[in-house]
Amino acid sequence: MATIVKTPSGTWKAVIRKAGWPTTAKTFRLKKDAEDWSRRTEDEMVRGLFIQRSPSERMTFEAAMKRYLAEVTPTKRPLTQNAERPRATPLVAFFGKYSLAAITTELIAEYRDLRLAGKDRMKDGKPQPRSTNTVRLELALMGHLFTVAVKEWGLGLPFNPMLNLRRPSPGPGRNRRLSANEEIRLLAAIDAYSNPMLGWIVRIAIETGMRSSEIATLRCSQVDLDRRIVRLIETKNTLPRTVPLSKNATENFRFALNNPARPDSTELVFFGEPGKDGKRRSYNFNKAWGDIKKAVGVSDFKFHDLRHEAVSRLVEAGLSDQEVASISGHKSMQMLRRYTHLRAEDLVEKLDSVKRSLQS
Repeated sequence: MATIVKTPSGTWKAVIRKAGWPTTAKTFRLKKDAEDWSRRTEDEMVRGLFIQRSPSERMTFEAAMKRYLAEVTPTKRPLTQNAERPRATPLVAFFGKYSLAAITTELIAEYRDLRLAGKDRMKDGKPQPRSTNTVRLELALMGHLFTVAVKEWGLGLPFNPMLNLRRPSPGPGRNRRLSANEEIRLLAAIDAYSNPMLGWIVRIAIETGMRSSEIATLRCSQVDLDRRIVRLIETKNTLPRTVPLSKNATENFRFALNNPARPDSTELVFFGEPGKDGKRRSYNFNKAWGDIKKAVGVSDFKFHDLRHEAVSRLVEAGLSDQEVASISGHKSMQMLRRYTHLRAEDLVEKLDSVKRSLQS
C-alpha cells in the first residue's frame, strides 16, 4: 500500500514502497489525485508495466538537447555535426521549456505545421515557409533524441512521441540542368578567376558527379592517374566507392596534382590558406562560386546541380542504372528514379527506328 501524507506546505505526498521496485514518490495538490496516482502506479507494478517517469518529468527538452549535442553528436561525421547544431536551434526555441514527458505527438505536429507554414518567420508581414526537407531533418533529429532518451538514458518515457507523427512528404527533388550556353558562360567566367583550382573542381564535378564535400576533402593518395580512378573514403552514405575518371576528369586532376602552388605541408588536392593555427584546410570556394554564378546570370544553379548534370549525362550516354549508381554512389535504384525521364526520351527515337525497320 502507498503511504500518503500531508506536507507542511499543504500538498499531499504519495510514497510507494514495493519489493522489487525502486521507491517511488510524487506530490499532488489534492489528496484524491495522490490516491488515484498510487492506485494506478501499484497496478502497473503488479502487471510489470511500471515505468519510472520522474526523470523525464524533471528533464526539460532544452537540457536533453544540450546533453544530446554533447554526447551523441560528436560520435557522428563532421558534416553531420556541423548541420545538427543549427538544426537544434528552432527545436529548442519551441520545445525548450517543456519536460520530455510533456511533449506529445499533437505538440510536435503543431511545430511541424508552424514551420511548414512559416508563421514563426515573418518578412514584410508575410510568412516565410520552410522547405519540407528542412522540417523533415529537424524532426529526424528530435526523433533520434527521444530514441536515445528511451533506450540509453533510461528517462522513463512510456513511448517515443515521434513514432505516430506524420512526416512531411519529401520534395520532388531538383531537376535543374545546365544549358550549353550557360555552361560556356559559366566555365569562361570560372577560367578567368584568379585561382585555377575552382575551374578544376567544377569540371571534375561535371565529369564525375562527385559531391562538393567529396571533392574538397580529397587527398593526393586517393587519386590514381595511371588507373584513372579516385578512391572515396568519406561519402554521404558512409560507403566508400571508387570513381572512374573520364579523360577530361583525368586531365583536370593532373593539373591539380601538379599545381606549382602546392606546399609540401599538405596532402589535400584542393587546399586553402593556412588558418590561425597554421594548418591548411580544404579550399573553400563557396563565395567565389556564388559571385561567379550571379555575374553570369545563373544564380539559381547550385553546385549540387552539377552532380545532377553529371548523372543525367551518364544516363544519356547509355550507361545502365547499376553502372550509374556505382559511379554516383546512390544506394538504391529508387534514388535514381528522377533521371529515368531522360531514358524515356531517348527511347522515342529508338521506337521510331524499330517501326521503320519492321516496315522495310
